[in-house]
Amino acid sequence: MSHLPFPFERRPSTPVSQQLRELTVTELTALIREMLEEAFGNVWVCGEISNYKQYTSGHVYFTLKDGQAQIRCVLWRDAARQLRFQPEDGLQVLVRGRVSVYPQRGDYQLYVWEMQPRGLGPLELAFRQLYEKLQKRGWFAPERKRPLPRVPRRIGIITSPRGAVIRDMLRILGRRWPLAEVWVCPVTVQGDTAPEEIATALHWFSRLATVVDVVIVARGGGSAEDLWAFNEESVAAAIRLCSDSGVPVVSAIGHEVDWTIADYVADKRAATPSEAAEMVVPDQQQVRHYLRQLQTRLVQGLQRRVTSAHQQLQSFQRRPALKRPLDRVHHLKQELDEWNDRLTRSMLRLLIGWRETLGHFAAHLQVLSPLQVLQRGYSLTWKEGNAVLLRSVEGLAAGDLLITQLASGRIRSRVVSLEANGEAQP
Repeated sequence: MSHLPFPFERRPSTPVSQQLRELTVTELTALIREMLEEAFGNVWVCGEISNYKQYTSGHVYFTLKDGQAQIRCVLWRDAARQLRFQPEDGLQVLVRGRVSVYPQRGDYQLYVWEMQPRGLGPLELAFRQLYEKLQKRGWFAPERKRPLPRVPRRIGIITSPRGAVIRDMLRILGRRWPLAEVWVCPVTVQGDTAPEEIATALHWFSRLATVVDVVIVARGGGSAEDLWAFNEESVAAAIRLCSDSGVPVVSAIGHEVDWTIADYVADKRAATPSEAAEMVVPDQQQVRHYLRQLQTRLVQGLQRRVTSAHQQLQSFQRRPALKRPLDRVHHLKQELDEWNDRLTRSMLRLLIGWRETLGHFAAHLQVLSPLQVLQRGYSLTWKEGNAVLLRSVEGLAAGDLLITQLASGRIRSRVVSLEANGEAQP
């Protein structure tokens, strides 16, 4: 470290009042800043994050602390974008940066350009954080997984246009099911631009839900850093969007031991790109074999039905009724005639019985009829306008009009006088 000028130098031969040099606050702050940046221009500091806050500008401000001290920290936007994990309060980290002074407040703070989590690697921590976040959203739930079509007409593939991956997949698809039409969307599968290209391709296929039946996102093997594009949230969101639009997504990233966030979000996960190609289409040889078996079963089933019908027809032919069908018709006609005679005789007996019963009731009514009484010299009398028969002279008065019913007709008369039981009534 080079010698830094101090605001004063002690010279014994000079009085103290003459040794002091006046400094402004700005000058003093600039000197302190220069000293700190030269002494601590590149330091590693470990501590716990607190008061973490990221502004809309992209810059991050937080405090790094331990049990006895703390220091304010700044992480500029460009450096924050390079982080593979999400810092949060309470996280133990190791940061690299330079110590400087913020002149407006006179505070010293650490300007960070690199950050690593303590205990876990940054990639592992970022993976765990995004996994927990998406799991809480329910993106991994089995009930959200869309089944693959049994016989796809068009298949979309998102992968690098060069290399063994696309060649192997096209070869397998052509061998197993050449009827399917394959649409390849070339993308970069690693590097800074890979997540955006992959997400854009998935968005494009999501708008073709009525055209494309299934989409494969594929990449060959590699290190965790090489496969990291498939652990980005933007790719996971694009897979979810494509599936929700009606196009199931199959992930085929790396080898069998390689698991990415895309594998958890996708509707199906294949251990390798070759397995994904086998997964999305049927094998034409197996389909041909199945169709031959189906044809054999169909022919055998028809033969059994024809044989059974033939046997049943022979059984019918051996029946007497079918040997001489007119005999059966004549027999039935004879039975019909007999039933017709029985019905006619029964109806006649019923009519005779009903007629005798009706005559009996008529004779009985004739006996009880008042007209029979009138034939013997009796009569019925009632006041005109009142149909109640008279049984005494009570209620009558001289001058009342009476109606008398005889056997041969009626008589209208007027009361001249009344007499009850031999006594005259006034």
